[in-house]
Formats: sequence, structure tokens, C-alpha cells
Amino acid sequence: MAQNDEFIREVDEEYRRDRIAQIWQRYNGIIIGVVVLIVVGVGGWRYWQHRQQNLAQEAAVRYEEALRLSSDDKGQEAQAAFENVLKEDAGTGYAMLARFRLAAELGQQNAENGATAFDALASDASVPPLWQDLARLRAAWLRLDTAEPAALRQTVEPLAAPANAWRHSARELLGLSGLKAGDMDYAGRWFDQIAADRETPAALRQRLAVYTALVAGGPVQVTQ
Repeated sequence: MAQNDEFIREVDEEYRRDRIAQIWQRYNGIIIGVVVLIVVGVGGWRYWQHRQQNLAQEAAVRYEEALRLSSDDKGQEAQAAFENVLKEDAGTGYAMLARFRLAAELGQQNAENGATAFDALASDASVPPLWQDLARLRAAWLRLDTAEPAALRQTVEPLAAPANAWRHSARELLGLSGLKAGDMDYAGRWFDQIAADRETPAALRQRLAVYTALVAGGPVQVTQ
């Protein structure tokens, strides 16, 4: 019985070897082609990953250099550097960061030009909603001294909602708009919300003491 089992196993193995040989003879070109495609595909993917990593590193260097120029108060050079990031690194995260920094640089030179650049970011569908809200807020800050209070509040009040990531800055801006307009009730409502929010940043709480004192003092009376 054992000899029969051994014989059957040998026959079975020989049959399988013959079948494998037949399959190889018939499909060896296809098999080799598939293997080559897999190897080339993996190699291409690895190359693409390496290339993207190098591009990201190059973009980071250009962006850091633009930031350095900005911190050194070299406005024109910084602006040109951020524009270069936009040209060389379009489609990367650094390109969007550069657009925000470029708008900020423009705002330092001319508030309305900077606000207009932030408006473009806020209306750009390719910019994530979170960053569109930030662009709206930055534009409003630049227009605090020039915009009609009603127009500014219409833009900023939705950003002061409890779930909004930028609510702290939005509430501060709205409170300041009330102070500038002499509307202490309006200003006080927003400053109260700042005080009640447990997540209000410490630096803003320090400024809040000054704001609430101004509200308590009432509108400034201008005398001749």
C-alpha cells in the first residue's frame, strides 16, 4: 500500500511538472511581460516618491528664504521671493502658504492691496474652506480702519461662531469694530464671549483687560 501511495505521488508530481512546463511554454512571454511591468511600476513609483520628496525640500528652502527676507524687513525682496515660490512650486502646500504671505507683504505696503489679495484667496475654490475663512478674516483686519462697520460685521460675524477655528480673532476684531464706532454695547457683547470661552488664548485674555476697561469708560467725547 505504501509503495502504491509513493507511486501515485510521483505520478502526480510528474503530471504537475508537465503542466507547469506546458503553461510556461505557452505563456512565458505574457508572464515575463507581467513581471517586467511590476518591476517597472514599483521602480517608477519609488522614483516618483523620491522626486516629490526632493521637490518638497527645494520648495521648503525657497519658502524659508522668503520668510527670512520678510523678517529682515526686506519687503520688496521678500515679495519677489514669495512670487518665485508661487512660480516654481505651483500645486504644492508651499505655494498656498506663499500666497498668504505675499498678501500679508502687500498689506504692509498698502492695506487695501493686501485685503484684495486675501479676497482672491477667500474666493478661490481650490483653497480649503478653513483657509478661505482665514483669508476673509485677514482681509477684514486690513480694512478695520476703512470699511463700513456693517459691511465688516457681515463678513466677520459668521467666523465668530463657537465651532469656527478662527473665532477668537474674529471676536476680537468685532469688538474692536464696536469700539471704533463708539458702539460699546456691541463691543461689550463680543468681549463677553471672549471672556466666557475657556479656549481663549492667554495673550488675548491679557488684551481683554484693556478692551473691557475701554468699554467701561464709554465713548470718547471730542471737545473743541
